[in-house]
Amino acid sequence: MATNYRVGVIGSTGRGNYGHGLDTVWREFPNAEVVAVADDNPAGLAKAVKRLGDPKGYADYRQMLDKETLDFVSICPRWLDQHHDMLVAAAGAGVRGIYQEKPLCRTLREADEMIAACEKNDVKCAVAHQTRYSPILEQVRQLISEGRIGLPLEYQLHGKEDHRGGGEDLWVLGTHVFDLTHHLAGDPLWCQGYARQDGEPVAARHVQPGNEGIGPLAGDHVGATYALPNEVTAHFRSVRRAAGNPNRFGLTIFGSKGVIKMTTGYLPSASLLPDGSWSPARTGKQWIPISSNGLGQAETLKDGGLHAGNILAIRDLIDAVEEDRDPEASIHDARTATEMIVALFESHRQGGARVAFPLSSRDNPLAQLTD
Repeated sequence: MATNYRVGVIGSTGRGNYGHGLDTVWREFPNAEVVAVADDNPAGLAKAVKRLGDPKGYADYRQMLDKETLDFVSICPRWLDQHHDMLVAAAGAGVRGIYQEKPLCRTLREADEMIAACEKNDVKCAVAHQTRYSPILEQVRQLISEGRIGLPLEYQLHGKEDHRGGGEDLWVLGTHVFDLTHHLAGDPLWCQGYARQDGEPVAARHVQPGNEGIGPLAGDHVGATYALPNEVTAHFRSVRRAAGNPNRFGLTIFGSKGVIKMTTGYLPSASLLPDGSWSPARTGKQWIPISSNGLGQAETLKDGGLHAGNILAIRDLIDAVEEDRDPEASIHDARTATEMIVALFESHRQGGARVAFPLSSRDNPLAQLTD
């Protein structure tokens, strides 16, 4: 990592801003310097220039990409509607690596085009699914491989089920748990899902523009079952205002000999129940905490939040560029998470039929609904 890298940052104040620290994380790397930042909001641009150590500011990211010679770009806005154009432009501008905020984009067609742009220009792209870099996730993966929960049988996935519950929760937070499930269990095989709004099956009359540039969206109650390799199933459900408790946000893995629960983040809450009946009230078995040091061990790391995850992601992205490999949380993985999201609505559009992966339709299924 001796090379000095030139970094550009793309933000959009008021339309997704700078994500969860995707701009400031570069200050942790002495071999990388943010030399330019673009923001179409003048006040936001001025603040970003000050926050990032006085790089050159641009009102248009395309102008920045045209005038600056950059090695890496952070595409920071949380809103989805600009992700495709920003990434395709960055990939075509000669950069070597991109750190992209999640969710990846609005449609599978956009995802396909983003991947094609990266592959054509030999660009490595990591997506900000920070839990993928957690040392606790490595412990969870090891416990599963060692058979501590026996044969994996079923995954249960939840968003936060707050005021965004339903379709928005599926998109904005579901991307994390789908990415983790795909990482731990393998490529999905099929999906069977449904979406309801105000007690009725979602139809064209329910579809509205989603928040944060998601595109056509509906559903205050959504759910789906997914088939995974080795006869494993996964279930996602989100109901608006059903919980409002972020501790529900995560996944639970049921096996023939026990259960693992984990939330999301750099140091997620995770624990193992060594109970094949899944009923500790009857068996007296206790949940055992999982730390970065192993099962039942005290945690010695400090939870640096999403910033700590960003640091590991950028370190891995730089290594991926230098080693000519995919990043740990790659754009290909993010497309799979997006496809699991879209598949719920595609199954609903087809009357609850099973839809196989990869999906044949690459557009937003809700835009094709009728009343």
